[in-house]
Amino acid sequence: MSTMLLEVKNLKTEFKLKRGTVRAVDDISFSVDKGEILAIVGESGSGKSVTSLSIMGLLQNPGKIAGGDILFDSQNLTRMNKKELQDIRGNKISMIFQEPMTSLNPVQRIKDQIMESLIIHKKINKKEALARTIELLDMVGIPSAAQRADDYPHQMSGGMRQRVMIAMALSCEPQLLIADEPTTALDVTIQAQILDLLYHMREKFNMAVLLITHDLGVVSEAADRVIVMYCGKIVEEADVKTLFKNPLHPYTVGLLNSIPQIDDDSDERLYMIKGMVPNPLNMPPGCSFSDRCDRSMERCTRETPELLEIDGHKVRCFLYEEAQEEAEEGGLAAQ
Repeated sequence: MSTMLLEVKNLKTEFKLKRGTVRAVDDISFSVDKGEILAIVGESGSGKSVTSLSIMGLLQNPGKIAGGDILFDSQNLTRMNKKELQDIRGNKISMIFQEPMTSLNPVQRIKDQIMESLIIHKKINKKEALARTIELLDMVGIPSAAQRADDYPHQMSGGMRQRVMIAMALSCEPQLLIADEPTTALDVTIQAQILDLLYHMREKFNMAVLLITHDLGVVSEAADRVIVMYCGKIVEEADVKTLFKNPLHPYTVGLLNSIPQIDDDSDERLYMIKGMVPNPLNMPPGCSFSDRCDRSMERCTRETPELLEIDGHKVRCFLYEEAQEEAEEGGLAAQ
């Protein structure tokens, strides 16, 4: 029996700029169950990182949540004050940021940065915190953990720093880990090790993971379910096997077609989605993907499609309205 840990309802996040308002996250809803790995994928600017910062309450000015609710373990994070959020952040919800070098303090030793979180949230003394820190560094695969704990961030490689970030994020055994592009800029071997580590930690702590990435290879390796975002909206949602086997939205189809295949020995050029992501200050009417879509119809340039559900598979596209009606009729007939 799965139990819901995080529920995002109709989240809208905006950035008020001099030239207008950008709605970076446009009325999205989704949930994450305990122990589940949910991936959010999309190109740069699709709204996936802003979604994670909204959940963490870490939006920088001029960004703000303009509507919706974020329920974590039945508590509404959008209604909390700074102090209440700080008690949850780093304790029950942790985040691994994209670039460990900018997230780690360059003038503090690794051990002090991890110990600080343990002393604040777990109310333990320095000696216990140091022992736990070395244990965590060892657990995330840092060799000679006791010695390396004395290092400064610049003395470590990118892969090592990423492991330190994971050790720090896991220090308080969070219920939810948000991993924003945790394997970007790492070589493939280290990437596989980091994903393996996240998987192992999920099993060990029954921890839910919200994995933010643009890399579908990472999604196929690690996730249980996947959400595809485009221009601040969810355009498709399904379990991983279904999405890779039967992608419905033309954007998802384009993303999957543009992955190089090892067994493809033809000398055809790699597929590329035509055009560019629209300017968020000047969004076209109708479906925001319509001018890049191979299957665009006239109504796509006027009307915005709803998110439809067909046998548990969600898609925002007019092509599937009939399929949804048939599925609903079939469901009524079966009752």
